[in-house]
Amino acid sequence: MRNGVTIGQAAGFVGVTVKTVRHYHKLGLVEEPGRDSSGYRRYGSAALLRLVRVRALAAAGVPLAEIGSLLDADSAAFAAAITGVERQLTERIEELTARRAMLHRLADGDRALLPDRAVALLERMLGRGFSAAEVASTREGWVLAKALVPEGFDDYLSHFEHVLEDTRLVALTERAVEAAAWDPDDPRLDELATAVADHYLANPALLKTVTGLRARTETATRYTLIAEHGAEQTPATARLATLFEARLRAEGLRIPRTGFRPPSLPA
Repeated sequence: MRNGVTIGQAAGFVGVTVKTVRHYHKLGLVEEPGRDSSGYRRYGSAALLRLVRVRALAAAGVPLAEIGSLLDADSAAFAAAITGVERQLTERIEELTARRAMLHRLADGDRALLPDRAVALLERMLGRGFSAAEVASTREGWVLAKALVPEGFDDYLSHFEHVLEDTRLVALTERAVEAAAWDPDDPRLDELATAVADHYLANPALLKTVTGLRARTETATRYTLIAEHGAEQTPATARLATLFEARLRAEGLRIPRTGFRPPSLPA
């Protein structure tokens, strides 16, 4: 019984801890050797070989609960089991790779919650002169829109691409943002509301930003959450909304009563 090594030596040779070796014993993966005359358990070559195999399978990702049957299986069963473990590891690797990609996108604000196409449009907004605050507000609204009305989001992005090339609408947007600080009785609100409404009426495709998304929602609550997110409700914007919507309704349009949004940043 003096032939062999102690548990500490065996663990060191194999590359695991003593605690791990004892855990293998507890699970029945490696038979616990008897004690020598000095009271020490001695691990011979066969026990060390078994430990090496257990450690190798565990390091390869094989669950400890399956290692015992693998070691006792014939070559065909062993090969089939290893193939199964390999498949599970491949799936795990793909899952971890996807999580890592998600973490990289999360490092860029809400990028993980929006498709690349939407992110590119937000970047183009900055190039068109929109402020960082306006772009951030738009990004948040889009995250809500994609989550609450996913089936209409791609169509909305297609429309928004066209909107960004509409220099008149972009100018009206900036004017509407400025109008939030005006006095609600300022006559310029009437002029601005008429200008925005006339531009929409002259471009029927734009009206989808007022009527289209609502048609896709299941409830008024969803639409309201999207439409009103980030909107600065001041007395001036409230009056601008009333004037704008009244002008469209006068032309026979059925639109939701949700409050005005800057014309090129509809919900």
